[in-house]
Amino acid sequence: MPKAIAPAAHTPALEEDGSKDRQFVTALARGLDILRAFHAGDGMLGNQEIAARTGLPKPTVARLTHTLTELGYLIYMRRFRKYELGPSVLALGYASLANMDVRHVARGPMQQMAQALNCSVALGGRDRHSMIWLESHRGPSAVGVTFDVGSRMPIASTAMGRAYLAVLPEPEKSRLLDSIRRRWRDDWTKTKADIDKAEKEIAERGFCLSWADWVPELCGVGAPLRSPDGETFFGFGVSAPIYQVSRERLEQEWGPRLVRLAREVRNGLAGRASTPNGPRAVGRG
Repeated sequence: MPKAIAPAAHTPALEEDGSKDRQFVTALARGLDILRAFHAGDGMLGNQEIAARTGLPKPTVARLTHTLTELGYLIYMRRFRKYELGPSVLALGYASLANMDVRHVARGPMQQMAQALNCSVALGGRDRHSMIWLESHRGPSAVGVTFDVGSRMPIASTAMGRAYLAVLPEPEKSRLLDSIRRRWRDDWTKTKADIDKAEKEIAERGFCLSWADWVPELCGVGAPLRSPDGETFFGFGVSAPIYQVSRERLEQEWGPRLVRLAREVRNGLAGRASTPNGPRAVGRG
């Protein structure tokens, strides 16, 4: 089974961002935590379930879910006394995806690589302790774990996530790793060693290798992408079943090709950045 961070794979905003910042609006953060409590495939959630996932008091959750329902971000299913995400959330998500310049630039090269190698190619950005898929493409007969845009995978145990970590500047990297460590349910010593190894690999050859680290049946490579202005970071991941490709091929063909893809996308972003009123890249997670 895929390895992930601790059971409630949700980090309250107050835990990660702290409450000492005078500009930090706690009520807004709690409302966003309510929306983050809904995961793909969950269906409906009641106030008690939301409270358990967010760590917020149930009376607070009740007030926030009522407010979010009034604003259209949640829909209250009276028959079940539970909530589901509303159309306003979709509107925000669509607007975000539509304006991510990196998706438009990366789409063509990712499609070509997926077709040529018959593999899965994904682009991800960080959301708390996870990498969230922003764009994905599969080869004509690619097999493996199927993910779609919006899917999440742990940063610490995937090639994409480790590639992202490798270029994340300090002290942000240290804060993120410390936050992940406190919630990690597997052997953190081994996981941290794998993260350090991936960082060394990326420094030496531009990509890192993953072999049955997250999903036992999958292997792949990851490469980082830094925006031309140095302010935004992403991760590319290429994966396939371990019986489909050898380590040697991952290292000699797939990895170098993914590095070239990342370089091509970065150059494309640099060209778009010089175009007035062009779409902007998504911000750091």
